[in-house]
Amino acid sequence: MDEPSDETLVSRYVKGDRTVLRTLIERHKSDLLRFLTRLTGDREAAEDAFQETFLQFHLSAKRFDTSRRFKPWIFTIAANKARDAMRKKGRRPALGLSAQVNRAGGSPVEFVDLMEIEVPSPDAGLESKEQQELVAKAMDELSYTLREVLLLAYFQRLSYAQIAEDLDIPLGTVKSRLHSAVATFAKRYAELSAQLEKDDQEDHHSEPERIGKGTDS
Repeated sequence: MDEPSDETLVSRYVKGDRTVLRTLIERHKSDLLRFLTRLTGDREAAEDAFQETFLQFHLSAKRFDTSRRFKPWIFTIAANKARDAMRKKGRRPALGLSAQVNRAGGSPVEFVDLMEIEVPSPDAGLESKEQQELVAKAMDELSYTLREVLLLAYFQRLSYAQIAEDLDIPLGTVKSRLHSAVATFAKRYAELSAQLEKDDQEDHHSEPERIGKGTDS
């Protein structure tokens, strides 16, 4: 039997079935926490915002239009709660997503592929770990408003019009923010990737010398 949709679960919640809340949380916890961590750059702030998101869901569930999709709605709430969490901590809120990003020593990859950060398996390669670190550092270069629009667009694949409606900002602002976010991210990622390759080359060149010294002794 097919599982009920998110929208159906919300309807049941509004009618008094509180047991469905756990299902909704379990369905979206992983994606929401990854989204919020990327958005805030702070795991603790992300977890606080996650809890506040579902508290707001409880308060606002009756106003949810079940003819619309639940996931973009809950992610928009999460983005607002992340902004609140960062404000409390005294932190300043920091195109198409198929844009090509050049990697030093490698073929170009799409921006959305770089943003696909999964929980690594125990035998995950070093390259994956290094790439994730580069993505995190490059994301830190973005202001909160740029990260917000970029991550909403990536996780939800929302159109410009949908993002503008959900965040209550002009369509032109959405376009300019996405363009700026992709450009800033791509530039910084390329710089970090080039520096990493340079450091690796220097390590490889110095390795024979260290081995030679060890043999002589």
